[in-house]
Amino acid sequence: MCGIVGAVAQRNVVPILLQGLQRLEYRGYDSAGLVVVDQKKLQRVRSTGRVAELSQRSANTSGHLGIAHTRWATHGVPSERNAHPHLSGDLIAVVHNGIIENYEELRTRLTAQGYSFTSDTDTEVIAHLIHSHYTKGSTLLAATQATLAELVGAYAIGVLAADNPGQLICARKGSPLLLGVGDGEYFIASDMSALLAVTKRMVYLEEGDVAEISLSGYRVFDAHGKSVQRTVHTSELNNESVELGEYQHYMQKEIHEQPQALANTLEAVCNSQSLIPGIFGAEAAAAFTQIDSILILACGTSHHAGMVARYWLEEIAGIPCTVEIASEYRYRTSVANPKTLVVTISQSGETADTLAALNHAKATGHLYTLAICNVPESAIIRQSKLRLLTRAGPEIGVASTKAFTTQLAGLFLLTLVLAKQRGKLNAEQEQKHLHDLRHLPSAVQAVLKLEPAIAKLAENFANKHNALFLGRGLHYPIALEGALKLKEISYIHAEAYPAGELKHGPLALVDKDMPVVAVAPNDVLLEKLKSNLQEVRARGGELYVFADANTRFQSSEGVHVMQMPEHAGFLSPILHTIPLQLLAYYVALQKGTDVDKPRNLAKSVTVE
Repeated sequence: MCGIVGAVAQRNVVPILLQGLQRLEYRGYDSAGLVVVDQKKLQRVRSTGRVAELSQRSANTSGHLGIAHTRWATHGVPSERNAHPHLSGDLIAVVHNGIIENYEELRTRLTAQGYSFTSDTDTEVIAHLIHSHYTKGSTLLAATQATLAELVGAYAIGVLAADNPGQLICARKGSPLLLGVGDGEYFIASDMSALLAVTKRMVYLEEGDVAEISLSGYRVFDAHGKSVQRTVHTSELNNESVELGEYQHYMQKEIHEQPQALANTLEAVCNSQSLIPGIFGAEAAAAFTQIDSILILACGTSHHAGMVARYWLEEIAGIPCTVEIASEYRYRTSVANPKTLVVTISQSGETADTLAALNHAKATGHLYTLAICNVPESAIIRQSKLRLLTRAGPEIGVASTKAFTTQLAGLFLLTLVLAKQRGKLNAEQEQKHLHDLRHLPSAVQAVLKLEPAIAKLAENFANKHNALFLGRGLHYPIALEGALKLKEISYIHAEAYPAGELKHGPLALVDKDMPVVAVAPNDVLLEKLKSNLQEVRARGGELYVFADANTRFQSSEGVHVMQMPEHAGFLSPILHTIPLQLLAYYVALQKGTDVDKPRNLAKSVTVE
């Protein structure tokens, strides 16, 4: 959600700010804006359109110090008056990600002091508070620190003052922010992808950090105001990794990047002859001997990955597993088991609900925590004792694809390591699973060859308003994921059910206008699934079946069968995910929706 970019340099920073915002468009937004300091005056430009429109409006704007923002509305409707940056007089400018929970109280107090509010946002109180401290003689750094002490909630902010054209202040608490270190120039951003065109050297701010940045360098202060050193990391990503290249959309690009993303995630294991707990951290071997159950906390697509993992963990490793939606878990009374391994799953590692659920679990007495995440310096990684990086690379499309399949791969590794440690996996089984993991990228590549046929199939969905997805066993969560992808980017209402539940209600929805998509692997539940699909056909429903080889499904009138290249056993959910991603993508193309930036959605959900 939302995006921040800032820069101080000896050149015009407006092109840097605009390019950074373009790289952050994937996070979701409804307005954009920037402000620069030029001759000790603030020049602000805002727009409710895309960043391209902001770029046109900024054609005559220049300055060596500036901040910019893409806003996803929380407080106040999408409008130019609510777009960031927000100003206090002609002196202070602020951009902000997050939510200030006590803004109403602060707004009342500031209004009584004579400040006028021109927006409906919570952010404007930050600008006025900084102004009130700054005009009383504080430095911009001290004024910002004093303001932060009064805020309740989450924030990542960038601050500048018109009469201080060489200084930029930033801070973070509960929302990601990093510094970019260039050659005699410095930057801030909420995501490294915004800065890859200008630097690969990044400083990840810790929770509560405040940074003072100028042309001569930067200083970082922790939540207690103490000067601290933060490590400079050199990103392994390059500018091309976030370019669209030959593909029409980022979602299509990222679907096709899955074989490589899986190979990267599995590299350490696939180059080894055995599974070791150390892939989850130095303390994993000792921790895994102490646990007797698993609790998985996640949201959205990551929650579906956890649901698949429950089947694996209980069947292969023989360990009880519970999967909970993070936003629900944190608000219910639960009974903590200190011997439970708490697994959090997040693409960004900054998902607000998942972070809060992790902290809640720790506060209730859970001792063992493991994060499965795609971002190495994210909050979830830093706040967990154990970790596995999925190495999917940047995922720009809002609808998650390669992040999901690499999460599944990571969860399967966890399953195998726990199974081995618990004596549930003999040497022969271990080698068989390692062989299957080595083959997985090639198997996914083979499924991708179905793309032209799936694109043709998608034409039948263009005028549909509803769809039903069915699966059984460990493929039921894949049906859920397929339904989520379709609704996210095509805006077709889609639901998913275990196929055996059809006769308990959903069958009432089935008619000729309700396409029914079935995930049909060649497993022990196949014959029962076939019986469920006969119930659909008997009521005039049109079937779209993604079937493994040797399942003996035949296309006929009202039955469209897409034959998968092979059956992958326990790894079948990963393979069956691919055609459902492609189906959603090509249906969205048919309907002409914004594939990479679907309405009302954000990539990184960093507010509750």
